[in-house]
Amino acid sequence: MSHKEKEKQKLVARVRRIRGQVDSIERSLQSEYNCADILMLLANVRGGINSLMGEVLEDHIRNHMMAPEGEPLPNLELAEDLIDLVRAYLK
Repeated sequence: MSHKEKEKQKLVARVRRIRGQVDSIERSLQSEYNCADILMLLANVRGGINSLMGEVLEDHIRNHMMAPEGEPLPNLELAEDLIDLVRAYLK
């Protein structure tokens, strides 16, 4: 299995976890629910989405915004700074 395929499977697994969390929110809203519990579930989903977005953005920066394979990486430091900025913003 290729490296990219493994990464894709990890991202899909994250989406499935988020889907499970959203389903939990729906079930909680349909039953007798505690607002504090719903807010915690919502915060968990938001964190999961932000984390997933960070991973996809990082992959995009590394795989599409830097020099193609085999070529020198003139903007490696700039790309790493951008990744750090994105991660900080999504926390």
